[in-house]
Amino acid sequence: MAKSERTYERIRDLVLSSAYKPGDKLTEAGLAQAVGASRTPVREALRRLHTEGFIEWEKNIGARIPEWRPEDLWDLFAVRAQLEGAVAQRAARRISAEEREQLHELAAQMEALVERPEPGYLDRIAELNGRFHRVIMTASRNQRLSSLLSGVIQVPLVYRTFRGYDRDSLARSMAHHRELLVAFAKGDGEWAQAIMQAHIYSARSTLMNMVDRPDDPDANPDANPDTEGP
Repeated sequence: MAKSERTYERIRDLVLSSAYKPGDKLTEAGLAQAVGASRTPVREALRRLHTEGFIEWEKNIGARIPEWRPEDLWDLFAVRAQLEGAVAQRAARRISAEEREQLHELAAQMEALVERPEPGYLDRIAELNGRFHRVIMTASRNQRLSSLLSGVIQVPLVYRTFRGYDRDSLARSMAHHRELLVAFAKGDGEWAQAIMQAHIYSARSTLMNMVDRPDDPDANPDANPDTEGP
């Protein structure tokens, strides 16, 4: 792995961990010392993290950790549940056989990681989950609805949520994926919509629990120590 990529991943892990609190400022010098890198790859990592939405950047202030109020998170996931439910409903009627096969493969990869966890597996599941949901967005054949949904899916929150999943939460998420696949195979839009909404609300519950207990070391006793969230 290239040094710049390692620097990016280390800083991302710090951002997603409890090392910093919401609103904390991130300095190039401080991060360079924390991850053992020079300022150039740190600066590149900060630019990438800002582009991806992991950090905020303000003129004359610089980089800092985003602040999320509980009520903001609650409302954001409520909007996402409605939009993504509508996407799933349309996808059930328009999805191709090839797209269903892609979803089956992604679901299988996520399940394999759950069964045989290894360092970084929760982040890998988050990446695969993102691909799973993007296939469904494409299958809806509704660009305007997909664009609206893209605006409310916050990648940092997705990663934080998965880092708070215990074994039961992961099993429930995987079961939602499998039930979605059955609904798509049946072409049942209403069923797919209901499952997707339950899927998003379940994720919201996990994230809100993390917000309520940010410093509780037992909040996720089953998490891999290399990927434990705040």
